[in-house]
Amino acid sequence: MLPEQHRLHRSADFRATTRGGRRVGRRDVVVHVATRRSDVRRDPGGPRVARVGLVVSKAVGPAVTRHRVARRLRHVCASMVADLDPNTDVVVRALVGSATASSSDLDRQLRSALRRLGAFDESPAVPSAFDESSAVPSAFDESPAVPTSGRGPSDR
Repeated sequence: MLPEQHRLHRSADFRATTRGGRRVGRRDVVVHVATRRSDVRRDPGGPRVARVGLVVSKAVGPAVTRHRVARRLRHVCASMVADLDPNTDVVVRALVGSATASSSDLDRQLRSALRRLGAFDESPAVPSAFDESSAVPSAFDESPAVPTSGRGPSDR
């Protein structure tokens, strides 16, 4: 289940995301992504989190089919919402083919679209002592902390 704090509710938020953001289409879904300004929050005391909204129109099928598609998409979004950039709003619009698509297909298409749009949070939460890309040398490094000129005693 997608937690309440990660859901888009207001039509103005849906409109801002679909009209003001970027979009990528896949076979069964269209994904819209908009970045919120980091200084603007609906709840000033609340945490900054990614929010997701779903649009499943009557073109997808009758009510039972639409609800099944929405449940699948909610489940897929819940599994990846923690990996999204916190200032991101995402709207997922289900296309007709989503009614017959498997959950794994929907997951793959949604992840592909979000990767293409750059919606995943790329910053590591806490740098590891073993992380080679860390700017701070760890105690386990064998290389010197101070850059050398490249000329050693044997090069002179």
